[in-house]
Amino acid sequence: MRNVLIPCNRLVRLLRVRTGSSHVLSSVGRAVWGREVATWSPLGTAFNTKTAKRLNLFRENVGLFEVPELTSPSGFQRAEAKVAREAAELVEATIGAPTGIQVVQLFDKLSDTLCRVADLADCIRVVHPNPKFAHAAQQTCFHIGALVEQLNTNIGLYDALKRLLHDEAAMASMDEESRRVAELFMFDFEISGIHLPDLQREMAVQLNEDILTLGSDFSKGVNTPNAVPKSVLPDHLKYCFSVDGDKVIVQNMHSDSGNDAIREAAYKLYLHPNPQQERVLETLLSARNRLAQLVGYPTFAHRTLKGTMARDPETVMSFLKATGEGLIHRTMEEFSLMRKYKAKHSPSNPNLSPWDPPYYSAFIKADRFKIDPTEYAPYFSLGACMEGLNCLFSQLYRISLQPQETHNGEIWDSEVKKLAVIHETEGILGHIYCDFFQRPGKPHHDCHFTIRGGRQLDNGDYQIPVVVLMLHYPPPTMTKPTLLTPGMMENLFHEMGHAMHSMLARTRYQHVTGTRCSTDFAEVPSVLMEYFASDYRVLSQFARHYQTDETLPEDMLRKLCDSKKLFQASELQQQVLYAIVDQVYHGKHPLGKSTTDIFAELQNKYYGLPHVQGTAWQLRFNHLVGYGAKYYSYIMSRAVASRLWHQCFKDDPFSGTMGERYRREMLAHGGGKDPKLMVESMLQKQLSTEDLVQSLLDDLAE
Repeated sequence: MRNVLIPCNRLVRLLRVRTGSSHVLSSVGRAVWGREVATWSPLGTAFNTKTAKRLNLFRENVGLFEVPELTSPSGFQRAEAKVAREAAELVEATIGAPTGIQVVQLFDKLSDTLCRVADLADCIRVVHPNPKFAHAAQQTCFHIGALVEQLNTNIGLYDALKRLLHDEAAMASMDEESRRVAELFMFDFEISGIHLPDLQREMAVQLNEDILTLGSDFSKGVNTPNAVPKSVLPDHLKYCFSVDGDKVIVQNMHSDSGNDAIREAAYKLYLHPNPQQERVLETLLSARNRLAQLVGYPTFAHRTLKGTMARDPETVMSFLKATGEGLIHRTMEEFSLMRKYKAKHSPSNPNLSPWDPPYYSAFIKADRFKIDPTEYAPYFSLGACMEGLNCLFSQLYRISLQPQETHNGEIWDSEVKKLAVIHETEGILGHIYCDFFQRPGKPHHDCHFTIRGGRQLDNGDYQIPVVVLMLHYPPPTMTKPTLLTPGMMENLFHEMGHAMHSMLARTRYQHVTGTRCSTDFAEVPSVLMEYFASDYRVLSQFARHYQTDETLPEDMLRKLCDSKKLFQASELQQQVLYAIVDQVYHGKHPLGKSTTDIFAELQNKYYGLPHVQGTAWQLRFNHLVGYGAKYYSYIMSRAVASRLWHQCFKDDPFSGTMGERYRREMLAHGGGKDPKLMVESMLQKQLSTEDLVQSLLDDLAE
């Protein structure tokens, strides 16, 4: 049945109908806050009111995500056993398949069989409040990970794929996406060294295991507080930190402290070099380099950047250096402004040091703009923001977000909301589970989990994608809905950008569905959404005070946008430094110097504030584990998103024509096409380093 969308100018009026204090009933939801009565659409109601508790005594448990095995923690073992059986059958079928596209299809079926349980388990181990479920999911991650490692060294599978890639006629007969997926599977194989002689293959397997262990050890060290004798601190400082016996425990850099001495002490003590942590990092970097060279790449960076928008480390370094050079003049102006404020605040120590910018940038913004995030929050109730996203997406992509009733056992917390993403003519595109509210034990970070990737099924149907968005908002109460600060609202738009990438992709293979693409491309749709979140034309569609119905005043938004731009150059300059450090660490080996000496040298060259002797910031740089040689992706994605916004959406952020084109040229393909070519097709011009750098600089100048 076709879903008929209401035109957005009518939709906005129907989403929220407000009255005075009269008793008005509505079929779409009702909440009383103060003297106002607010009625919302089903979408707004779902997010602005507490979920009513339901008794499940006689309702069948359908299992997490409606997976029938997952009605209890022990169900993960049954799911694993099912995966093992299906995987064995698919391996046998793949090895015996005739050379052709069927090989790619069987590889993708095998990948889908593994991912549908492994990805689900990876999510549940993080989000589930029941420790037994979380532990069972964690064990499943380990077990399926071990199975994947076995398959990555299966010679029969490798030979079947190798025959296909070496058969020119078979490759020529396949479509572009199928050829790319075949090459990606081979890339995954060769990372494991399967193409190497026996001794070298064993070395590659061992190096992969070592890298996992070293990465875990490094992450633990990153988050370990530093304990120092109380005697190293003067009396007026030692009790500003946690104290344990004769030790002072320094858990972070206290960047928001208004006391210069506390910030300085915390910076120096928290970043004090740890010889063991430095050995772990240097061993990790060496192991990555050895593995890359063993499987045929000059450096780990060359291996990691294959298939990305940037394509190679030389392009990345050129982009980063040019960005740093373009920023430095404005960065120094911003540092000069901070020095003036510090001279007034602390005349006995007016020099600006690396521990000062986080504090003084926030202090100056507050002094200049007098922005109180709580003044904005009443305009951004969570339900209103979701309605705003729905309104935007209905115009850009002709889709609607529709709340769905969940079944017993389907979700892990009663406040998790399920949305169906429905296209005007194509029907259901996928489902989003929204785990937005705080609860004890829930991690504080925001993220997007792919639970099931989209792919073409043998019968011609499409396996629709399923994702989870995890955010960390206070739940609604009986007296008011969840109210978002501007930063929280922007994060919501960012994460929904990831979700739309997953929902709107229509790849033939789940191996490249949605966000399963290069990191520097995967962040583009989410960063682009941040531009929509800062546009008054977009915000005015939904940003209304939850009690008075007053629209967010335009001058408040302009003040907020102006405050964001202040110190943007110095903040970006710091990110450029970190990205360059990441590239150098993963470049040519041996490094020739300690990681601390390299960091000091690069900070002195690229940041504008000198390195502090006796500190080792890189030993707290956890992104080196998950984003090794890829930290630049945040900056490049922002440059591409900026170019897309200014060229395609700035004139009309609601353009359905441009939205459809954006889906067709970029979002629909996930990782199934060369990311650089997708962006160039959308922009209708070649992507150059100069253009990307200029995009970043233009953002600062507006």
